[in-house]
Amino acid sequence: MKALILSGGKGTRLRPLTYTGAKQLVPVANKPILWYGLEAIVAAGITDIGIIISPETGEEIQLKTGNGDRFGANITYITQDQPAGLAHAVKIAQPFLGDTSFIMYLGDNLIQDSLGTFLDQFKEQQLDGLILLRSVKNPTAFGVATLDAQGRVLKLVEKPKIPESNLALVGVYFFSAEIHRSIAEIQPSARGELEITDAISHLIDRQGNVQARELKGWWLDTGKKDDLLEANQIILDSCVSTEIAGELDDKSQVNGRVSIGQGTKIINSIIRGPVVIGKDCCITNCFIGSYSSIADTVTLIDSELDHSVILQGAKIEGIHQRIVDSVIGQRASLQRTHHRPKALRFMVGDDCQIELT
Repeated sequence: MKALILSGGKGTRLRPLTYTGAKQLVPVANKPILWYGLEAIVAAGITDIGIIISPETGEEIQLKTGNGDRFGANITYITQDQPAGLAHAVKIAQPFLGDTSFIMYLGDNLIQDSLGTFLDQFKEQQLDGLILLRSVKNPTAFGVATLDAQGRVLKLVEKPKIPESNLALVGVYFFSAEIHRSIAEIQPSARGELEITDAISHLIDRQGNVQARELKGWWLDTGKKDDLLEANQIILDSCVSTEIAGELDDKSQVNGRVSIGQGTKIINSIIRGPVVIGKDCCITNCFIGSYSSIADTVTLIDSELDHSVILQGAKIEGIHQRIVDSVIGQRASLQRTHHRPKALRFMVGDDCQIELT
């Protein structure tokens, strides 16, 4: 059994962050989104993993993720020259996948359920395909499945105008090698891509045994700012424990579950968890509110922050109005000059400099 993680794409919904980096490397609770998928796949017992990358961001993904040693895996990188669809990604990965069954995992998704349970069902029932579903309020925005009473997939429709169910396809799929035959026989869709929903439909038409299971836990698609902040909140809620490796002076207070990395200095500040703070940060005269993630080498001076994600190397100084529901990119700089604005909400890309005058 192998795994294929899709980590290409342009990440247009997370711009301006993704003008300068891969969306799958945007951190949630100070860990790249992509790594959560890698860890989940390895936890299910699969260690031979291919990662689809794009020419624009592939080098960054390879540099940060490496050869898989840190995950206990062996990673092969496969370049998809253009975003020609999920099924196209499987097609170009066929030399890596060979005749083995595999998991396909979209690299910007997070799920709470263990993959091992679904993998066991896929193997034991000798399925040709197993798709994961989640009930959603807005099925017109997703691929939607219609099932029979036994859980067999009858039909898949991509973003239907009139949905027949509210069961959306989650970005995790289990396939036998039969999927390659179906991909070889489908045509590009109206948007010029080889759609995985078309390939699965073709597999069903060929009497392939394709079933579905509905997730019990949460599913997070981190493609937008608010989705990213929600994912950060959920992960902090479920994963953060108090671990203070940095330095706090006697004027600082830490309440709740807070993780502070080595080399970080907290001076005359209040931190209210759950919060995670990386290594070598400097936080002076600040209030850090719940559900905030602060990456390595961040500088915060005379500022207030709540429910936000601050990426590596950013600097925020003199922002006395509380920053909320914000994502601040790598090495971005926010500084106040003279006047005091009433409220602040930000989506700031890498290397930006903002002055509030």
